[in-house]
Amino acid sequence: MTSLEIFIIIFFFFYLSNRATSIQICPNSSCSIAGPTIRFPFWLSNRQPYRCGYPEFDLLCNNRSQTIINLPLAGFFIVKRIDYVTQQVLINDPENCLPKRFLEDFNIATSIFSPSNPRNYTFFNCSSDASKLMFSPISCLSGENYTVVAVPSTFLSTGGFNFPYCREIKTVKLPRRWPTSSGLSSNIELTWSVPECGSCELRGGVCGFKSDDSFDVGCSVNPPSHGLPRSAKYGIIIGVGIPGLVCMIGLACFICGKIRTYSRRRHPTTELPTSIIPHSNAMLMGLDGPTIESYPKTVLGESGRLPKPNDGTCPICLSDYQPKDTLRTIPECNHYFHADCIDEWLKMNATCPLCRNSPDGSSLITPCSSSPSSSSSSMSSS
Repeated sequence: MTSLEIFIIIFFFFYLSNRATSIQICPNSSCSIAGPTIRFPFWLSNRQPYRCGYPEFDLLCNNRSQTIINLPLAGFFIVKRIDYVTQQVLINDPENCLPKRFLEDFNIATSIFSPSNPRNYTFFNCSSDASKLMFSPISCLSGENYTVVAVPSTFLSTGGFNFPYCREIKTVKLPRRWPTSSGLSSNIELTWSVPECGSCELRGGVCGFKSDDSFDVGCSVNPPSHGLPRSAKYGIIIGVGIPGLVCMIGLACFICGKIRTYSRRRHPTTELPTSIIPHSNAMLMGLDGPTIESYPKTVLGESGRLPKPNDGTCPICLSDYQPKDTLRTIPECNHYFHADCIDEWLKMNATCPLCRNSPDGSSLITPCSSSPSSSSSSMSSS
């Protein structure tokens, strides 16, 4: 069996075994830098394939780079924050008058989302002497001669709200946290229960579909990078490395045999001339601590955006970059690595692991051997 056949067998073994257990994961997205991070079960319908998210979790970006959700029977809202661990989403009214939406058309009975800890609130229109009310007015609904307030319905049953100049408007079921101590919040908190991904997020994993033809959801604690899976990369390394090592050993043995044969012909009664023993004319020294620390660091954010989006793997440890990882960049060539990995490398080597550039931008080359004439000339010059 040839080396190429061995490589193909190892590659497909690792690749197919990984596909059998992998979770289908799309890259994180967002409508703006300040906007919430969009990942499974949410997806951007105008930027991502529909299999990147769960049904009814589609979002979109408007022309103001705001993240928008469309709730059936309730309309469009701005998504302010998404908590994937507690499975909660914070939304707001595009017109900044959420109470008006409650009184007009807020109905999410058919939605996959539900209010967080719902509670009934009764709205009142108080036409006179509103300064004595114990509840803060709703400014976007109030006018010069009247004030609109929202009162917990349970408070009415105790007789705590008794103001003759107030007219009841409507009773609405809202999240318990919606009114604040200083008035009414401009946001509302909704929750979801399906799909259940909170426990996966809590463990540091990522949810996704188990396959392309079902809606079964799984958790990947170590999600694969885009492109070839990590196990396939290991398969390539093993498949190429082992045959390559065998070829190098065979080539070295062949060269050594040729050298011995040539030596016996030239010097039949002597050993191999010392002049052909390889000499190292260059010694690579590492960098000191202050120099290494002067190289810039970068901490990946939650979005996981990289300085070079097409390269998401550390060339030294072969591990994928993850959010919150600290990277260090070599200024002369702009190659980046895990900070811990490149720090250890630079302590022993003064060159970039990828391009072999030295700190001053030159390329250091260590020769494998020197000829007798070059050795003599170097000795003479010294």
